[in-house]
Amino acid sequence: MRTTRREFAKFIAASGIALSLSRLALADEPEFDVRETLPGRKNWNPAATGRGRIDAAPKVTGAKFYASDFRAVDLPGWPSRTAHAVLVRAPDATHVYAGLDLSHLTGVLKPSVVVTASDLKRIRARVPGYYAGDLFCPVGKTPLYLGQPVALLIYEEFDHYDQARTVLRDFHPAKFGKETGPVVGKNYGAFRFTRVAGSTPDAPDIHSPLKDGWVSPGFFKKNQEPVWKRLPVPTGQAYVKAASYGEKIRAELRSDNPSLLVLDREFATQSVDPMFLEPECGLAWYDAKSKELALVLGVQSPYEAAGSIETLLGKARANFKPKKINAHFAAVGGGFGGRDHTPFPLYVALAAMFLPGQPVRLAHDRYQQFQSGIKRHPFKIRTRIGIDKSSGKITAFAGDHVLDGGGLANFSASVAVVGANGAIGVYDIPKVDITTVALHSRAVTAGSMRGYGTLQTMTALEVLIDEAAATLGIDPIDFRRRNALKPGGRTLAGNTYAVSVRTPEILEKLERHPIWRQRAEEKARGGQKGVLVGAGVACVTKDYGGIADCSLSSVEIDREGRISIYSDQVEMGNGIGTALANRVAAHLGGVADQVLVANIKAFSALELVASVDPDKMDQKTQDSLKRNPRWVPAISSSSAASEGAHVGTHAANEAARIIFEFGLWPAALDLWGLSATDPRATQSLARWEGGQLVAPGLRPLPLSEIAAKAHAKGGVTAAMGHSFCRWAWSRATFDIHGHPWAAELDALAIREGSGDFIRLDRKNVEFPPMENLRFGSSYTSLCGTLVRVEIERASGALRIAKAYSVFECGKPLTPEIVIGQAQGGFAMGVGYTLLESLPLYEDGPGNGQWNLDQYTVARGSNLPLQALEIEMLPPLPNERPKGMAEVVMIPVVPALLNAIFDATGRRFNSLPVTQSMLKEALT
Repeated sequence: MRTTRREFAKFIAASGIALSLSRLALADEPEFDVRETLPGRKNWNPAATGRGRIDAAPKVTGAKFYASDFRAVDLPGWPSRTAHAVLVRAPDATHVYAGLDLSHLTGVLKPSVVVTASDLKRIRARVPGYYAGDLFCPVGKTPLYLGQPVALLIYEEFDHYDQARTVLRDFHPAKFGKETGPVVGKNYGAFRFTRVAGSTPDAPDIHSPLKDGWVSPGFFKKNQEPVWKRLPVPTGQAYVKAASYGEKIRAELRSDNPSLLVLDREFATQSVDPMFLEPECGLAWYDAKSKELALVLGVQSPYEAAGSIETLLGKARANFKPKKINAHFAAVGGGFGGRDHTPFPLYVALAAMFLPGQPVRLAHDRYQQFQSGIKRHPFKIRTRIGIDKSSGKITAFAGDHVLDGGGLANFSASVAVVGANGAIGVYDIPKVDITTVALHSRAVTAGSMRGYGTLQTMTALEVLIDEAAATLGIDPIDFRRRNALKPGGRTLAGNTYAVSVRTPEILEKLERHPIWRQRAEEKARGGQKGVLVGAGVACVTKDYGGIADCSLSSVEIDREGRISIYSDQVEMGNGIGTALANRVAAHLGGVADQVLVANIKAFSALELVASVDPDKMDQKTQDSLKRNPRWVPAISSSSAASEGAHVGTHAANEAARIIFEFGLWPAALDLWGLSATDPRATQSLARWEGGQLVAPGLRPLPLSEIAAKAHAKGGVTAAMGHSFCRWAWSRATFDIHGHPWAAELDALAIREGSGDFIRLDRKNVEFPPMENLRFGSSYTSLCGTLVRVEIERASGALRIAKAYSVFECGKPLTPEIVIGQAQGGFAMGVGYTLLESLPLYEDGPGNGQWNLDQYTVARGSNLPLQALEIEMLPPLPNERPKGMAEVVMIPVVPALLNAIFDATGRRFNSLPVTQSMLKEALT
């Protein structure tokens, strides 16, 4: 295998496998790597104009770019022929699996290799802990879930494979025996979040997750549902304390208090598919002579995917244990969370190991993607809210959430936690009690997906808020304003946000918009035409970032002023390359000539080590480990669209600041003939303009001239850094050219002139405290949405006549990409509200018969293409970029539901609200 400059990581695992990950350079088009990463300084500069995308050209011109584009012939050094594999999955999860019947696959349709659970046992393959459960259902066991693989069939010829998979759709080869009912698995996580505020906003909380810790119940029923009741047992006193306060809150909501309006409502959301354009796909080749396993994959979490493959094969028998794993990562053709920690790469690796010497391609068609791809969790929600009638202020809130997590744990526990912490949205509520549990079921696995639990809980909340306002006779926006969390206010967990909270501005924008101001006259006008017209509003907040985010970047500038950026982030449609280029250009004055993403090879000079799960160690352990100057809590984390600007560009920004401070600025002073003490030597007076550094009364300096001088002087011309975030960034001080430099980094290496990178020892390192794990969130963005709907009385057909979304995202790095995210989020919200739904069990996608003939996504005819207005609030002074890719979708759903109520007088408490449901309501 030829190793490209996009090589991602290289380390020796404990099992003796050398692991190398790389960002795939296009082999059949040698110049593509340049075309992909070259912003085109000669033609346009996205940093200066805010227009254009580094990754756009290959996507729109059809270049080989995604994992699904590649065959073995496209890769130098690989054998030219590609074999093909197909996974056989169980369409039944209530009967014992009795084995395979391949009698319909005769002649050339017989697979060359069949891999089953017994084969994995024979070779001593290990299932990585994250994917606990059988990779293949063994004979004699009931499948854990619908769609669980039972076998992998490998064909050496494409035509034979293609014919066989058609036969398999009509004659399923899995046989089943006696009925057992579905497997009852342990729940994936159960938590209770209870907060009782102090007597005044400034007083400490009486009880909160931050103050008293997160708690889980200690008792469960046979079906793994928790016993939430307070049981005074000697152990588990933390839960007893939380439950005691929680039961008092619920008793208050049950009391017959005439001054309190109490609403008790249920809401249900459905399972949906992420429906990214590119189904999951991978290509792998095991060279038995060199014992090297090479793969081409497209995932959101490369580091995790490669590590999982190493675990899978690290203790295998000699013929199935590679000496080296070289994983290449192509761009991701849509993610939405559905490619984060997916087990798919494990099956790609197994296909190659069981057909050594010949590359094997495993690619889902849409049927298979529906049957196996990660889904959005369906929620069952019960909510009680209490409002003081005289003031219109919310006094208490209680909620109970039950999530169906499907067959494997995936991120179910995390989704439950995030959904619970988001259950009170943008509001300040002094008494809150939320229970949440994610259950195992025989449904297709649910996990990470755009909105991450808050889409479900905030939809139920915002519909309830509208009903409360209507019941009290208060304008819906004014009711939200009265109850909005103020800056410095505490979240459900009891912590404050570390970023701006701009709810009043969002609500003011919504209130002044014509959709809201003209709602009465539009309703009357519609009535004259036999059309029901309604306007709806919603305002939400969504956290971004997490409790173990890592940022790795290297920024370099050569003698001619050419800039290169290396990052560990994955390109998944969010334009991370352009975002990196723009953030660095703010410091270095020019757009990068190459940006390489999904890359870790460049960071070996940092010599990073990580040894303990960053979510599970205590403060004492962290304090002890940080004495090792190379230790960090984690080295790399998965990519998510909502984290690109916040996490993905952070280390690059810090590196660029160092290059300017200790490389370009001293060079500029030399060129101007100024000493550091000269009054004109003030950075605040200088600025980049058209690729030149300009300052009052001094000649403009081209970047190329400054770079050449910096190299000649031996100034800092490159910097690489790592930072770790747990609701706050790590910090340290580094001695650079005799000056202490404080940065939001925990590891730093610099290059002086044209020399090699030199690792610098950190001083006074501060990692975010372990206490931050108790936060619900620290970073958040807000979005509000208005919609006007028109519903035909006779047919129930709904049309979105106009829509408006306004949000804040801090400093936008590439405004066009931000707007695009908002437009895409609006479309996803419409599909979720009105169209998309997957049955959970035997008649759902797990049966292998689902495709786009049954599953309807939002199309142009469902959207207000010419009547959708998107507005970004301008950033506050010195505000950093925020994550916004998820929040722009969430308010669309409740705004539509509230508009439907305004039009019809009917509140719907489940999703989706289809045309047939509207027609029935209107008749």
